[in-house]
Amino acid sequence: MSHILDIKTAGKPLDQAEKALIMIHGRGGSAQDILSLSQHLNVEDYAVLAPQATNGSWYPLSFIAPVEQNEPWLSSAIETIGKTVKSILDSGIKPENIYFFGFSQGACLTLEFLARNAQKFGGAVAIIGGVIGDKINRENYKGDFAQTPIFLATSNPDFHVPVERVYATANILREMNADVSEKVYANFGHSINQEEIELANTLIFK
Repeated sequence: MSHILDIKTAGKPLDQAEKALIMIHGRGGSAQDILSLSQHLNVEDYAVLAPQATNGSWYPLSFIAPVEQNEPWLSSAIETIGKTVKSILDSGIKPENIYFFGFSQGACLTLEFLARNAQKFGGAVAIIGGVIGDKINRENYKGDFAQTPIFLATSNPDFHVPVERVYATANILREMNADVSEKVYANFGHSINQEEIELANTLIFK
């Protein structure tokens, strides 16, 4: 009932890179899929790592289901991101040079991990996601982002992620001293658009 650690890589080898990007795929997606997106980001000199969710899903139900209903998968997924971060730190790359990119279920997981482990990171992009749980448990979120830039983008409406949760997440991140940018597209649908990629490059991977 837990994820097997399976990290796919692209870009520079960890021992040759000064920066690293962790990419978190969505439900039914794959590490290889989201790694291919890195070709459109300004990360040519980064090591790029993408953990693969066992059976293609990080947790079974909606991200706004009661947390206990998504266990033990959810805790294992958060631990998987932690292990991916540790592998980067162990290679000598500092936290302020670690970046994140998540889409959909992967965006929710990225934001939940970051809010639970706030510190000065390089930056993060979360496309269509918010912190996890039927209710927001603010006590879970600790630390200081020290002005880490975080870009949130979503569609309104989105079938999986209510825009209210995106706004609530942005507010929590700001309270924790993140430099948050947000962009809401009307009726765009559940996908990533070209402008979001350009904004990610402008705001985060500059």
